[in-house]
Amino acid sequence: MTGFTRRGALGLMGGVATLPVLGAPALANTKLTVGALRFTSHAASFVAYERGHFTDEGLDVEFRFFEAAQPMAVAIASGDADYAVTAITGGLISLAEKGATKVIGGALSEEKGIDGQMILASNAAYEAGLTDPSKLDGKTFAVTQPGSSFHYMGSKIAEAEGVSVSFKPLQKVGAVIGAMKSGQVDAWSIVPHIGKALAGGGAVQVIGQVADYIPDYQVTTVFTSAENAANERAKTEAFLRAFSRGADDFNAALVDKTAGDEAADEMVKLIHKYVYTDRPLDKAAPSIVNGAMRINANAALNMSSVEDQVGWFKSEGLIKDTITTATLVDTSYVETM
Repeated sequence: MTGFTRRGALGLMGGVATLPVLGAPALANTKLTVGALRFTSHAASFVAYERGHFTDEGLDVEFRFFEAAQPMAVAIASGDADYAVTAITGGLISLAEKGATKVIGGALSEEKGIDGQMILASNAAYEAGLTDPSKLDGKTFAVTQPGSSFHYMGSKIAEAEGVSVSFKPLQKVGAVIGAMKSGQVDAWSIVPHIGKALAGGGAVQVIGQVADYIPDYQVTTVFTSAENAANERAKTEAFLRAFSRGADDFNAALVDKTAGDEAADEMVKLIHKYVYTDRPLDKAAPSIVNGAMRINANAALNMSSVEDQVGWFKSEGLIKDTITTATLVDTSYVETM
């Protein structure tokens, strides 16, 4: 990609292949920046860094942290970050349509039998009768930005229940949490490491599960610039291999729990370096464990879920009708699921 600046990126907002096997020649200390949120759901990148999986691939990684998905997409498009994990948003799709970004894999996903994203009500709304999603009619639903994953989830929940909600954009997750605690918004949906912590502390009430409304939801994806996808194949494949190894370690320790108790404890300590860093380990550990959702093996991508999301963005008039999943996804990197 050439001539694409952060200013330009901001102005735009509004066949199957498997990964090569490990053992391919490593790159020579290739520097790259990885965008992330301080969420347990971003743990694959943290694990790959801490356990040397990136180093094994010849990648010299540094992290850049964000507070919402859309700014991360802008950073990838403008070259301020090289690879990132985030939800599909209207901004990400629009940037892909402009030839700036490409999805190259899948990350977090909803899976039956594993606690997933939660639907929350503020205490004030709950006391006023919002005790389950069927009672959302006329209520406010918090989102970071229009066209965010929160907007998608809230719309799908409202559609399934046959109710109408008002979406309130608050830009950052921290601002949403504050608004929920103070009762300025009525409802929200969020990953379990945040939802369970808020509910456990009495700040909000759990009224449902997103998986009941959007089964097999591909919550987050791995993406990069169109330039990297097209012209930096060795680096991109190396990143995906290392990321996938991090996901395998995470799943074994905290999702499938096949690695043993000691490995689980070590995984929690590792993640705590990045998540809930303002809390002591003993206070952060339960939220980290409770937030463990499946990160797809081999960065596999649920294309059916991606197609549903793209279709929703079209139906809402948030992206052009001509955009397809091929606009968004570089399937030459993708193993489907």
